[in-house]
Amino acid sequence: MKLPQSVRLPRSLKLPRSPLSGRALTAGAVAVATLMAGGSAAGAASAAERPAAVADAPDIPVANVKAHLTQLQSIATANGGNRAHGRPGYQASLDYVRAELDAAGFTTSLQEFTASGRTGYNLIADWPGGDEDQVVMSGAHLDSVTSGPGINDNGSGSSAVLETALAVARSGYQPTKHLRFAWWGAEELGLVGSSHYVDSLGSADREKISGYLNFDMIGSPNPGYFVYDDDPTIEKTFKDYFAGLGITTEIETEGDGRSDHAPFKNAGVPVGGLFSGADYRKTSAQAAEWGGTVGEPFDPCYHSSCDTTANVDDTALDRNSDAIAYAVWELSQ
Repeated sequence: MKLPQSVRLPRSLKLPRSPLSGRALTAGAVAVATLMAGGSAAGAASAAERPAAVADAPDIPVANVKAHLTQLQSIATANGGNRAHGRPGYQASLDYVRAELDAAGFTTSLQEFTASGRTGYNLIADWPGGDEDQVVMSGAHLDSVTSGPGINDNGSGSSAVLETALAVARSGYQPTKHLRFAWWGAEELGLVGSSHYVDSLGSADREKISGYLNFDMIGSPNPGYFVYDDDPTIEKTFKDYFAGLGITTEIETEGDGRSDHAPFKNAGVPVGGLFSGADYRKTSAQAAEWGGTVGEPFDPCYHSSCDTTANVDDTALDRNSDAIAYAVWELSQ
């Protein structure tokens, strides 16, 4: 997520301890029963959490999403500790994501732009088929800040969008609407990549986008569950999903206008998305709803060198990844 004008310095990491809810205990009981029958505890817990309404949308294996995060971490480690715009770590991240999509049967393309004297790229991936006059688009920024590897911000969103796209391919999904996925460059410099993409579209092509879904930071270690309140239909889709899990959501305000949905919204495209929080501090009321640590930032490693694979809450990452798939399936039928 783009740095705001007023910057708070990151504080030392204090990982949250989430109390077990009744739902979690029920999921645990299911997992034990499944293990006794020779099954997988992780699969049982995931299945126990999924609302019945998502029968058509696949479960997104959080282990797969985390595997992508591990790759992005390795890329950052091998390239000066970051994956920032115009630097080798960003190019390697782009190559990794594109190779995964190409192998799965997507039609991919790169869009070049210049920012701060360096060449940047957006990666666009289209799934063949569907009505190209009705495009459901999902995106996340792939770049990090120069000060860290950017695993929650925004490897989390990038990896979940990638795994959702791969789930489309694995399932052979043939939606009524056309599916497009995007990974943006230079978001951290002021939404440069996504702005360039929107500006490059003619009015007719903008009108073909029936919805743009944005995912920027969805695995914060002291997580909240925030839903964009821009387009009512998209907002309701996400809220219905979380309601099916018994999870209360709040309207997303911390990142409003600070991520890649903003250029689409300003161009009149319906937008929505999810967010798990950055450097705002969790209130006692939020901790009562979601667990975690009162008074600590949602992500104490926001824009810091400690935004590594250790800086991700698996439960939030899993729930948000499944919510992405649910929305993609629901909104493209």
